[in-house]
Amino acid sequence: MGNSDGDRHNDDLSAEDSPWSEGSWSDDDDDEGSLSFEDSGDSGEGSDVESDEPDAAAAEESDSSEDEVAPRNTVGDVPLEWYKNEEHIGYDIAGSKIKKRDREGRIEAYLKNADDAKNWRKIYDEYNDEEVQITKEEAKIISRLLKGKTPHANVDPYPDYVDWFEYEGKGHPLSSAPEPKRRFVPSKWEQKKVVKLVRAIRKGWIKFDKPKEEPNFYLLWGDETDTADNKRQGLSYIPAPKPNLPGHEESYNPSVEYIPTQEEIDSYQLMYEEDRPKFIPRRFDCLRSVPAYEKALREGFDRCLDLYLCPRTRKKRINIDPESLKPKLPSKKDLRPYPRTCYLEFKGHNGPVKSLSVESTGQWIASGSSDGTIRVWEVETGRCIKIWNVGGVVHRIAWNPSPDRNILAAVVDHDLLLLNAGVGDEEIQMKTKGLLQIEELAPDEDTGDKKPAVKWVKHEQFNGIMLIHHKLSKKHSHHPFRKLPGLPIAAVFHPIQKMFFVATKKFVQVYDLQKAQIVKKLEPGVRELSSISIHPGGDNVIVGSKDGKLCWFDTDLSTRPYKTLKNHSKDITNVTFHRKYPLFASSSEDCTAYVFHGMVYSDLNQNPLIVPLEILRGHSSSDGRGVLDCKFHPKQPWLFTAGADSVVRLYCD
Repeated sequence: MGNSDGDRHNDDLSAEDSPWSEGSWSDDDDDEGSLSFEDSGDSGEGSDVESDEPDAAAAEESDSSEDEVAPRNTVGDVPLEWYKNEEHIGYDIAGSKIKKRDREGRIEAYLKNADDAKNWRKIYDEYNDEEVQITKEEAKIISRLLKGKTPHANVDPYPDYVDWFEYEGKGHPLSSAPEPKRRFVPSKWEQKKVVKLVRAIRKGWIKFDKPKEEPNFYLLWGDETDTADNKRQGLSYIPAPKPNLPGHEESYNPSVEYIPTQEEIDSYQLMYEEDRPKFIPRRFDCLRSVPAYEKALREGFDRCLDLYLCPRTRKKRINIDPESLKPKLPSKKDLRPYPRTCYLEFKGHNGPVKSLSVESTGQWIASGSSDGTIRVWEVETGRCIKIWNVGGVVHRIAWNPSPDRNILAAVVDHDLLLLNAGVGDEEIQMKTKGLLQIEELAPDEDTGDKKPAVKWVKHEQFNGIMLIHHKLSKKHSHHPFRKLPGLPIAAVFHPIQKMFFVATKKFVQVYDLQKAQIVKKLEPGVRELSSISIHPGGDNVIVGSKDGKLCWFDTDLSTRPYKTLKNHSKDITNVTFHRKYPLFASSSEDCTAYVFHGMVYSDLNQNPLIVPLEILRGHSSSDGRGVLDCKFHPKQPWLFTAGADSVVRLYCD
């Protein structure tokens, strides 16, 4: 290396440039690990020659040169983090594991730096898991890079400008003449053109398109997209749907599971043409053996017809999470108590139990069956207290809602029978007997040829009365409805107001008993109604139908159903509300009874909450019929069900 080269190297590095040492290094101290970065230009040739020889020897011994020494680790382009928890760092060229060496601590590194002056030039090679000592040339390059200079000192970052043009004998490339006046004076011809256009506009020769007047009306419930579509002129371009991409069965060598058997191919011939698969997979040894597709021309022609003739419409899709559409219902544990399990069975009837009724105190329950008997049961023990053999099919049975009048009303065939239940203390029984006594009544007024609607006849066998609106205290009947739009199915009184609900096969009519006129007409929209029940608040009504649908009406909201529930697979036989708990139930001929949570809020702005709770099973089918009636206990969250299997069941929490 010459003197000029040594001067150039020494000019670029000085003692202040070194980030590793506080003092200056000299070439004489190279054996001790020191290096001179002094910025002096008077160094002699001898020092340069002596400094170059150790550098060449260090370069030969250094492992950091990628050209001379190949990397020991041959894992390739694999992240070293994969070997973080392993005992080896990789594999050598022979495939043997390269063990990790123990890393020294900070104290050992500090002592090593104190003992070895060259230790600062060692760096850790994470790829090969070894320490490499850098040479003096590499240290100079690193120092220049840290100062923002070029790595090599012989590169001039600011060379002299080389002019590539020759101007001798060619004059100056840019003119220094002043700007002409025509560049600042308006053009005479442009002025004439503007005057001509203005004259044509004033005389109406040139007409401009008038701005379109926007309509003053707008869509009240529409969005901006609808308005933009209405303003669009002409047909918008809608790209044709792309054909489906071929799958595994279209491969020339598909898997065995894609190839149909001969029986499956023969079964295709029995299908309709539109149901047959359009392509039957086949297997070939190589792609050269695949024949030409015989339906290629036909399918291409059909595709062209689809693109040309088939109309296309743009449908807006709304990306909505299906889970967000589900109503957030409360947990069943928070809605307890409600009937869940069968606690007691009342057995004794020989035919299907068609009707149930629970006494107002909840101590007694009456049941009527098609075997011609009426039975009174004790709820707590399940024993039968009384039995009446009325000699006909008992269709309906009901207790008097007053607790001090234990009277049973039963519909036997075509008659209404009032019976003394014979339960309670002696005082209540005496009141009941006095109420059921009947005498020959003189006609209050001459009715002419009109026949009375009902006859009150004393029943000698059961010490009761056989009898459209009845006044039991005066032994008087009132017939308020002469005409009905259909066959009546069920009728119930309003729990608070003097109103009467009559359910026909198609509608539910609400009558005012004082005014004797129709107040409202509810339209459930089902095939045929079968039962009706009114909420204790009086503003909500549920009806059951013979197509398995249960309709909830909010009479203050609309005459249409607020909710329609389709739970049963067969006819619904009865629906009922609980008097105290927010519960309602439905029974069906599919041998099940459904229990629902139905909370009605006092806030009129809040809709009722309806939650399905439990499916009660246990009754067996008889002649295709299942559960025929269901009633709630007046005080407890219990449900009584009557089945066609002659059993009455009690379900409790």
